[in-house]
Amino acid sequence: MATSDNTIQDSQQNGKEKKKFGRKTTLQLLFLAFLVIGTVWIIRTQNDTPYQKDSGEIFGTYYHITYQSSKDLRPEIEAELNKVNASLSPFNPNSIISAVNRNENVKVNEMFTQVFMLAERVSKETQGAFDITVAPLVNAWGFGTEGRKTPSKSTVDSLRQLIGYQKVSLVNGFVKKSNPKMRLDCSAIAKGYGADVVANFFKRRGIENYLIEIGGEVVTSGNSEKRLPWRIGVIKPSDDTLNVTEETQTIINVTDKAMATSGNYRNFRYVAGKKYAHTIDPATGYPVQHSLLSATVLANDCATADAYATAFMVMGVEKAKKVLERHSELMAYFIYAGTKGELEVWFSPALESKIQQ
Repeated sequence: MATSDNTIQDSQQNGKEKKKFGRKTTLQLLFLAFLVIGTVWIIRTQNDTPYQKDSGEIFGTYYHITYQSSKDLRPEIEAELNKVNASLSPFNPNSIISAVNRNENVKVNEMFTQVFMLAERVSKETQGAFDITVAPLVNAWGFGTEGRKTPSKSTVDSLRQLIGYQKVSLVNGFVKKSNPKMRLDCSAIAKGYGADVVANFFKRRGIENYLIEIGGEVVTSGNSEKRLPWRIGVIKPSDDTLNVTEETQTIINVTDKAMATSGNYRNFRYVAGKKYAHTIDPATGYPVQHSLLSATVLANDCATADAYATAFMVMGVEKAKKVLERHSELMAYFIYAGTKGELEVWFSPALESKIQQ
């Protein structure tokens, strides 16, 4: 009888386990079905959501923004860009930086502080090749806001006394200069920072697919309207100052990255038959004279990419490579003139997988 009771108990136990297994399997199947349906719904919703395209002028240049959203966010985007303009644009006489340059007792805001601190950090990392105090020299050479001119050696030597990122600081929210004649110019970082500001706005709104381009500086996320990664072309250097012809040197996959390019091949002047590039070396006071024609930098944020691209144009290929060795978070693509004048290319090894052409 004991054996019979054990058999009955085993049978009952097996029945309970089968029912438990059946319920578990049913729940798993229901969860899987829900997951599949949810995924299909998300994909269909994403596919049905249109891509918006906005463009306009800011910081003395143009912007083009593409983003996936059911709503046109142009007013909000412009509001974000105008905040940057009101803080950092030297072309805006009412901006904070313009007030600082006039030596007004103005307390800077968070945007100004963020850019100032980043600029200071990049200046230190590049031994002063990037320097937001270089404005007087840029203007003296006719590449700033004060018209075209050619300075004498004595003028350059005099202005060099006003240059140096170590000569300016932030103290309790106020800019302190060692000389009141010093002027700040964040043009080489503000466009990238502006792109970052719009990207952060998109993130707050839950927008995942976008491309932001301000004056050639780019931030991307997700996929393009074609459901493909964002790909950006690097223009081959030429003396075409009117931008009539643009030949692509290479195409880079920049999805979920920021990219900035600085180059001397378009913004230059001829004086007495000699070509002067717009990139001014803060150390010498003169336009740079080396083989590097274009520096493209990829980074996690566009302000950083923008600043380093400018610094590398000052430093040249070999010095820039040494900086890159210390910063694995950066990738660069350099186009420079070879010994016989032919175009040559160098790029970070980590960038190879992103080069599409």
